[in-house]
Amino acid sequence: MLLAFFFHAQGDGIMATIFAAIGIAALSLTVAEVADILSERLHEPYGSFVLTFSAVVVEIVLLYMILLEARHSPGVLETVKGGIISAVIVDLNVLLGLSVFLGGLAFTQQQHNKETSSAYSTVLFVASSALLVPGLLSHTDHGSLVLTQVSHLIAGLLMFFYLIIFIFQTQTHTHFFKATARSRFFRLKRKIEEEGEVDENDSSDYIFEHFHTAVNFAVILVLIGIIAIGAEIFAKDGIKLAYQYGISAGLSGLLIAIISVSPEIFTAVRAARNDQIQRVVNIAMGASTVSIILTVPILMLLAFYSGINLTLDFNPLQIGALLLTILLVSRTTEDGETNYFEGASHLMFFLSYAIVATYY
Repeated sequence: MLLAFFFHAQGDGIMATIFAAIGIAALSLTVAEVADILSERLHEPYGSFVLTFSAVVVEIVLLYMILLEARHSPGVLETVKGGIISAVIVDLNVLLGLSVFLGGLAFTQQQHNKETSSAYSTVLFVASSALLVPGLLSHTDHGSLVLTQVSHLIAGLLMFFYLIIFIFQTQTHTHFFKATARSRFFRLKRKIEEEGEVDENDSSDYIFEHFHTAVNFAVILVLIGIIAIGAEIFAKDGIKLAYQYGISAGLSGLLIAIISVSPEIFTAVRAARNDQIQRVVNIAMGASTVSIILTVPILMLLAFYSGINLTLDFNPLQIGALLLTILLVSRTTEDGETNYFEGASHLMFFLSYAIVATYY
């Protein structure tokens, strides 16, 4: 990150953007590691909340810094919209797909609570359908004022929906988001059969494991603050480079999503390799849910107070890819069992989307 500051001061936009991206990803990875420790202490479903929120905060900070550039370059708004949708697509295809693929190669078959994926699939489908409304209105005779009003109303509905889901997940139906007795027995039996297996979490001696819970929360806040400063450099220099080299808004949004989601990917892959597929599902689908129903309202609010007119009229490629992703994930997780073929299917879908987004 210090190198990013140095090159930014020297006017070298390429090197500043590269090192800012590396710095953001590296610090975000530390945030994910600390959040992982906190999640172990808090247990489910609160553990997954810490993991998803820590990642989503980084995503919001990064997108907001890019959003501020819309004051000088209005076209940046399309990049922000692409980043919102791409975060969900990366979570459900790269994070979930890669974790399921590698976990399937290591254990052939893994089991999770199918109620978890069923509940999340329903939420994702409803939230994604809500995002269709502003896009449909943009093709009618209604003016920009109506589009803005509808976007704000949809954002408010998503926030209200999030409050309902929060109560559902933490109060009334917590068992939906925990490993079932069957899946726990499935793992235990396999561990007994595979003698000498060591859980990485049990053998780790990570420095933050020795810190008090409150101190670790403070560490996360400090790191997010540093990430915000680096994100400002990334936004300013990165946007200039995108225009200079003709990088499409779709590809820019995809790159932003990969940077912000990379820590979650690392955490999920490690969980899958430890045969903790329930945790993978919680992280992937939980982060995707929060990316829509929480990131969108917060960004809309921040845009409003910053004097920027952000609307939710996503293009057909984004909405289509989002709905197809949710359909795919509901099919691959509906029976509570995963294998490497299902993971490969998600990765194949993502690569296809990335190719189209590059030229769209």
